[in-house]
Amino acid sequence: MIDAFLKAGKEKSLARHHPWVFSGAVDKVSAEPQPGETVRIRSHGGAVLGLAAYSPKSQIRARVWTFDARLSIDARFFADRIAQSIGRRRKHLPGMGMRLVHGESDGLPGLIVDRYGDTLVAQFLSTGAEKWRGEIADALQEATGLTDIYERSDADVRQLEGLAPRSGPLRGAPPESAHIEEHGIRMSVDIANGHKTGFYLDQSENRRIVRDLAAARPGMEALNCFCYTGGFSLSLLAGGAGHVTSIDSSGPALEIAHANVQANGLDHKRAEWREDDVFNALRDMRNTGRSFDLIVLDPPKFAPTPASVERAARAYKDINLLGFKLLKPGGRLVTFSCSGGVSADLFQKIVAGAALDAGIDALIEQRLSGAADHPVRLAFPEGEYLKGLILRRD
Repeated sequence: MIDAFLKAGKEKSLARHHPWVFSGAVDKVSAEPQPGETVRIRSHGGAVLGLAAYSPKSQIRARVWTFDARLSIDARFFADRIAQSIGRRRKHLPGMGMRLVHGESDGLPGLIVDRYGDTLVAQFLSTGAEKWRGEIADALQEATGLTDIYERSDADVRQLEGLAPRSGPLRGAPPESAHIEEHGIRMSVDIANGHKTGFYLDQSENRRIVRDLAAARPGMEALNCFCYTGGFSLSLLAGGAGHVTSIDSSGPALEIAHANVQANGLDHKRAEWREDDVFNALRDMRNTGRSFDLIVLDPPKFAPTPASVERAARAYKDINLLGFKLLKPGGRLVTFSCSGGVSADLFQKIVAGAALDAGIDALIEQRLSGAADHPVRLAFPEGEYLKGLILRRD
């Protein structure tokens, strides 16, 4: 097996079981590993620290599969890891939609697997996951008893690994869409063309919380920005909101959202759909004097890499400033960031700056994070990419 030696002092993060080895930490490699090939990670002094998948083109030069060098990285390894990942979620099973594998937090760097009904959707986002793609698919079928797997390896992060995008059926005859039920609400999932794997499962618990907020104040006027297929919109309507305005730039996503309202027997007259750039739409609403009792801001990832954090901070401040301007006294702003490069502390500072510029005071009523099927390993804080705040205008 090829050995990758670290520079002196660079073994500290691995000693804490953080799974990433950056290119700048590598001193030398005993040979030239192929993309995804398993290498032994050694300290500068030669001590074996773990087994990792090598990625010659990525700044994350190696991702650790295991810190137990006695193990073998083979088909059995992936069968065991996937069985463990699914097993730890059994008590959380909410219905027909769930994340089964959550990358590094489940000890499977670069692998995402979601279940929608009887269909699995997988993303292979690193060279290691890519190399073992076939064995992983076998293990998923074995662990779940399901035959249909759709691949959505079309995320931008694959480019950083030197991998081309790929999307389509992987095993069986998976459908291009599915239906799930979440907290009693039926949702259509666009597996083939939707965002991520088709749906934002990480917001499941937060949608329930927003539904409860609507139920506590029946008849409220609500606004859902970056609504996608209407997850938060349906939660607000089901909770008893009097009117919900939903904005997204995607016409096809809004068509699915409208169909979701009809599928749940909700009053479509209480739902307003607007295809528009959210920033422009909010400025128009500000200029025309509209205001809301509750506003949800769930924007896309403004900071996909650390280099884009400064630009992302400006975007987060702008969108929250506009949100505060449209919020009624006593109203609530439910605001999120899914950018891993924006920490929870930084996000709070950005939102606080937006409130200050808007000339209002606000209270943090609750901090929000990803659902239980998106666990965060203590040694890998980067896994906590989703962070949110419920703010009440004073």
